[in-house]
Amino acid sequence: METELRTVNVTRYIAPLREGGSLPALTEADDGLKYVVKFRGAGHGTKMLIAELVGGLVAEELGFAVPEMVFVELDEAFGRTEGDEEIQDLLKASRGLNLGQFFLSGAFTFDPAAVRLDARTASRIVWLDAFLTNVDRTVQNPNMLMWHDRLWLIDHGASLLFHHSWTDWQEKALSPFPYIRNHVLLPWAAEIGEADREFRAVLTAEKIAGITALIPDDWLNWTEPGETSEDLRGVYRTYLTERLSHSEIFVNQARDARKALI
Repeated sequence: METELRTVNVTRYIAPLREGGSLPALTEADDGLKYVVKFRGAGHGTKMLIAELVGGLVAEELGFAVPEMVFVELDEAFGRTEGDEEIQDLLKASRGLNLGQFFLSGAFTFDPAAVRLDARTASRIVWLDAFLTNVDRTVQNPNMLMWHDRLWLIDHGASLLFHHSWTDWQEKALSPFPYIRNHVLLPWAAEIGEADREFRAVLTAEKIAGITALIPDDWLNWTEPGETSEDLRGVYRTYLTERLSHSEIFVNQARDARKALI
């Protein structure tokens, strides 16, 4: 995978986006464009950024529309004049490298009651989220936008559940994903097996290695004595490769969950 993320510097904090607990913000960068920035000083810290990065890159590799992601630098001076103490504390804790996504101005939230997706598209998205263990694509919070008559996937920061405990990750790579029962598109995902065959052919071990290689060393900051950031990066690579190799585990779970719904 030859993807490289650009790096921009935030020049203006426009407004907080309070839809989620991580307190992302709409910002402007030195390239003149607006980005929704996720901050390393929020919630789950850099693990949330890693999930956002890896999840977005996997989705993009599989052909989904994902807003351009960029690395976002926040310098020491940024945010000093911010009047909201909570936001000021967040910005102070987020100095350094963060993650942004291009702001889709004028986009509106996907509504399954208004926009019915075909079975193939629904199945492909359900497969993606079962693979990534993304708990956050529900009726309450679909994390999909309609923009220029196209469906865009956003917000993968709640993916990769295994890395919050960082124990028994080998076992978790081979585990089903019971939370798929809450997926907003599960009722229409009648072609999960077809999606599995398609995506296993596309998402090779080499592509997974390319995706995980883009995780910055600076975000892999919970090493034990004797470990390196490359060791942690290797865990992500092996976890995803093993999960893909045994995709029938989460595919069967999704099929069973759908049968229970319909």
